[in-house]
Amino acid sequence: MSPLSDLARLRDARRRRASSYDTTGGNNDRWLLDPGETRTLAQTEGAGSVRHIWMTLMSREDAYPRRSVLRMYWDGAETPCVEVPTGDFFGIGHGITKNYASAPLTMSPQEGRAFNCYFPMPFADGARIDLANDGEHRLVAYFYIDYEEYESLDNDVARFHAQWRRENPTEGWGDDSKRMFDNTDYVREVWGTPNLDGEANYVLLEAEGRGHYVGCNLNIDCYQRSKNDWYGEGDDMIFIDGDTKPTLHGTGTEDYFNTAWSPRQEFCTPYHGLPLYSGTEEWPYAGKNSMYRYHIEDPVHFQQSIRVTIEHGHANNLSNDYSSTAYWYQTEPHAAFPPLPAVAERLPRG
Repeated sequence: MSPLSDLARLRDARRRRASSYDTTGGNNDRWLLDPGETRTLAQTEGAGSVRHIWMTLMSREDAYPRRSVLRMYWDGAETPCVEVPTGDFFGIGHGITKNYASAPLTMSPQEGRAFNCYFPMPFADGARIDLANDGEHRLVAYFYIDYEEYESLDNDVARFHAQWRRENPTEGWGDDSKRMFDNTDYVREVWGTPNLDGEANYVLLEAEGRGHYVGCNLNIDCYQRSKNDWYGEGDDMIFIDGDTKPTLHGTGTEDYFNTAWSPRQEFCTPYHGLPLYSGTEEWPYAGKNSMYRYHIEDPVHFQQSIRVTIEHGHANNLSNDYSSTAYWYQTEPHAAFPPLPAVAERLPRG
């Protein structure tokens, strides 16, 4: 049943909230995080599910959405089930905020500084949500974390996970001096190079256990100047349960993100979109681009493991700045995440 059609059904749940409200009754409804400080925004025992998160942040530093980090733990997990820079978690990277809307994640006015998440986050034995300020200035946080309490959680309910990655730059084999699309010999060389095993692809997610992948946002900064340096010839390749060749093999980056023909138009729908495009007529794919694809209606199931990858250019010929957040549900325990880079290595290019 869809959430809307099932809305009238009675449930055995108690609604709860953790927020930054002023406990003295005044209007100082904010929390302050000093540089290097981590604070627990919400902590609860027993069974339940986070249903909605709203948050807005303020800092004197640029790229503060990349300097702060959200970490979430379910059922006493020893390592985070979610570990993502705050802005990236809510759908757009590059350390920026911008108005856009999808079904599970939004950035709302003013100027995209109101973050919302509607991914359900169930837990059977407690939950904790932390916010870390890795910046050099104080961070101001306002937040609501709305959750439900249950007597117990069904055994077939998986736990929410999210993971951030970056490769800056991707290791492209192409000759940058020949990257013009009007160099037909070079284009023929690139497009004639095979990639059947995805060995050097950009990795969005590697996970072990049973679960389902529910999508990602991908942020690409095209910083090497060319006439028509289209980044999107790279195919998505998803490897399920130990397959050595792609279980699911796509046809191009824009195709995986449900767009077409090297898009240059910002566009948002509930499940896919291109909320950030920075090109110009002179340099069509310059600078920072962000896109998302959420498998809400078509999750990718795995019984043992999953590896979600995408080429950076055809057969990985291009060198650009790639970063991403992947979202999935799985049974615990989860495999260890790659170490989150230090804040200096998370910052966007100028």
